Amino acid sequence: MMDIVKRPHVENFIEWSKDKPEVIVLTADLTNSSEVGKWSEAYPDRFFPMRMAEQNMLGFAAGMAREGYTPFIHTFAVFVYRRPYDQLAMSIAYPNLRVRLVAFLPGLTTPGGVTHQAIEDVAILRATPNMTILETGDATEVESVLDVAQAVDGPVYIRMLRGEVPRLFPKDEPMQFDRVRVLSEGDDVTVLTAGITTEEALRAAEPLAAAGVGITHLHISTHKPFGDPVILDSITRARHGVVTLENHTVVGGLGSAVAEMMAENAIGKRLVRLGLQDTYAHGGSRSYLMREYGLDASALVRGVEELTGRATGISESDLDAVRIEQVHSLAKAEAL
Repeated sequence: MMDIVKRPHVENFIEWSKDKPEVIVLTADLTNSSEVGKWSEAYPDRFFPMRMAEQNMLGFAAGMAREGYTPFIHTFAVFVYRRPYDQLAMSIAYPNLRVRLVAFLPGLTTPGGVTHQAIEDVAILRATPNMTILETGDATEVESVLDVAQAVDGPVYIRMLRGEVPRLFPKDEPMQFDRVRVLSEGDDVTVLTAGITTEEALRAAEPLAAAGVGITHLHISTHKPFGDPVILDSITRARHGVVTLENHTVVGGLGSAVAEMMAENAIGKRLVRLGLQDTYAHGGSRSYLMREYGLDASALVRGVEELTGRATGISESDLDAVRIEQVHSLAKAEAL
């Protein structure tokens, strides 16, 4: 059964920063909530608590980036792109500065309700020129996303997981820039997931296979750019069409990126977009919210049934009984 890793970012970020004196951290009154309390103790001269002043924090980060530093802003996702968007766009994205926006609590990972649920961040930042968008889906990606982000010569937005995080992928298979993980292969339906929805899709994979549905499952960790040729090839081969499942509104996120790719390449197949259906969510546990708004394994099964036009007979109890093991990507590293 998969391992659960407690706060994988905390110690990993301290060790990763050891030989990188240019890396600095900025927070806005969310130091421990953004898992950099111990980092601030390890490197106090490189830590800047900016209080509840996110607009100022982004402007400060831009100035430090111009002086050769690499700021890693750590805060909740909503406080990175909503209120301070003008500073994000004009001070950081427009001059294409090396600022890393480490955004916690993406989508429905918080019970805090609409004020804390970043449900449209990918849409907004996909529309922001020069911005790279990454999303972590497990502990291995939390630990490896730092190298991926640091290699980008421009601003990077990271949908980051915190707390207890499952290890779905082996430690020796780190995140790679603009490369998908091929978790299963089949010719009936191509399923694309990202972040916490990948674990839900893995829960549905075995029951769907037992029901005779061949699924190609792609895990997405780079939302922008979105150019891995494996995506287009998998969509083209899908007999019935494509399903996207995302921890985000279906407007402007992963489903929209796939729709754009299909339209631009004249792929005349059906696309079912699962996620928040142009609505805000209310407060509640993560598992409740994912079920309530159709982001869980059951929603994926229903989406596949809609796409294929036949019932699978898969019940909630079938899905609850599934044990998730670590998943090796079927794509070989040397071929990426």
